[in-house]
Amino acid sequence: MFKLDTRSRVAIYEQLMEQLKTMIIRDVLQKDEKLPSVRNLAQELTINPNTIQKAYRELEHEGFIYTIPGKGSFVSPLDKSPNKKKLASLKQDIEQRIKEFLFLGGTKQELIDWLIQGSEREEGERE
Repeated sequence: MFKLDTRSRVAIYEQLMEQLKTMIIRDVLQKDEKLPSVRNLAQELTINPNTIQKAYRELEHEGFIYTIPGKGSFVSPLDKSPNKKKLASLKQDIEQRIKEFLFLGGTKQELIDWLIQGSEREEGERE
């Protein structure tokens, strides 16, 4: 279910978060579906339960999941309407990354090509 790269510079909890977000966004995990318990997932992935707990806590903070004490964590219903606050934050992050990319020698055409490839790949994965 999850593929974690222990050699990656990306923290394990962040890898787990990204994979769970992807599964939620692509409807692999349905709204109100129960997620594996922290203990079970930690045993399955052979990682520290605190790592799982941190990922779940961050996902809850971001609105992707919710927790019912004594019952577990569940997938939040995704609101398909634009989240203006989150979109503005992402736009700011992307603008900063574009400035860095251009400063380091990247070209505008490379950015355009990358955006086209990324959107085509995303559309292909949805089909």
